[in-house]
Amino acid sequence: MTRHTTSRAAFRRTLAVFAALPVLALAVGCGGGGESDSKDEGVASVPGEKTGDSGGSSKDTGSGSGKGKSAFYDAQMEYVRCMRAKGGAKDFPDPKLSGHLDWGKIEKLPDPDGKGEVTKGGKDGACATEMRKAMNLEPKRDAQKDFESMLAHAKCMRDHGVSEFQNPTMSSGNAVPGGEPDPASPRIDPESSVYKQAREACKGKLLDGLDGMQ
Repeated sequence: MTRHTTSRAAFRRTLAVFAALPVLALAVGCGGGGESDSKDEGVASVPGEKTGDSGGSSKDTGSGSGKGKSAFYDAQMEYVRCMRAKGGAKDFPDPKLSGHLDWGKIEKLPDPDGKGEVTKGGKDGACATEMRKAMNLEPKRDAQKDFESMLAHAKCMRDHGVSEFQNPTMSSGNAVPGGEPDPASPRIDPESSVYKQAREACKGKLLDGLDGMQ
């Protein structure tokens, strides 16, 4: 049994597939990394309030109403229950109070088949419908703040030795995550000690809800 260690890349690819479906409208665009026209200089900190383990502030998580946030959390709980019952991840963790998944805990889950199923809707996509529903109910996010957060994170990753970590980009008003420059032929090794140390050092740069994206 192996541990799942590539959840960010796998989840980003999954979201890219879901984003192509007409039923899904994501506030944060998803996909592989690419070069950005933005410069690294001048990005010294993440805008917005800091978030804790129990979830982010309303400024970080969007301007959705209480009802919207409640619906998002409930949908995530449906996804979590499905993952435990049918998705092959009986210990799948509860979402944060903000409704976003807790990737720090998800990454520690066993991955029985080594296919990253804990990040892709469960075994044989058993919970893909619940995953799509939850993503579609995510409260509206501030794309510019998300972009700046991911840009600060990308710069931090490079500063800590992951030299090929790509900047996010903006596309049609959406923030598209960076990271791996070539998902089809990965050039960044998430198993390396350098990557793990950089990720730990830079995790605070990402706003709540972005930690599974980049």
